[in-house]
Amino acid sequence: MHDTLKRVFGFQSFRPNQEDIINHILKKRDVFAVMSTGGGKSLCYQLPAKIMKGTAVVISPLISLMKDQVDAALENGIAAAFLNSSLSSQEMSAVNHKLHNRALELLYIAPERFAMPNFLESLRSVPLSLFAVDEAHCISEWGHDFRPDYLSLSNLTQAFPNIPVAAFTATATPNVQDDIINKIGLRSPYIVRASFNRQNLFY
Repeated sequence: MHDTLKRVFGFQSFRPNQEDIINHILKKRDVFAVMSTGGGKSLCYQLPAKIMKGTAVVISPLISLMKDQVDAALENGIAAAFLNSSLSSQEMSAVNHKLHNRALELLYIAPERFAMPNFLESLRSVPLSLFAVDEAHCISEWGHDFRPDYLSLSNLTQAFPNIPVAAFTATATPNVQDDIINKIGLRSPYIVRASFNRQNLFY
């Protein structure tokens, strides 16, 4: 784990909570983490994606964020791609070909794509390492940015009972946290509520 942190990501040490979260994911335990923006959430699923066998699927609501994350992952030597409406049919076919030929370590998708029954069925034929749900507050009707298509994730742990699921958000009250855990169906998750203090920001 530390070797991958240095060799792939170029960091000498973990930020607070990252190491514990990654350890639990590597042990195939579900995780729920509230971490501030800029707190290093993406490393918590990108590093396990590099270590574990199979493809890590990241559900993210923002197309621009997907592209930034994939570009950064590719620069670090991680076989990454995204599937969303910004791609042409040829580009989508190329990504699907890589996915089904086990050539992807990391795949970003929008919740709307996960909601498609044929896509969910196609994932069953692919070796998967983990699911990461980014901006997980979007599944909660009590959250500030509810996205109805996130409700399709309520099938996640039933459809893939042996795959760990890690849910991340920068904002969740205790009520929203409980709602997210229940709606996704996280199984006795390891829970982290990190400090919102960011030393690089001050008033």
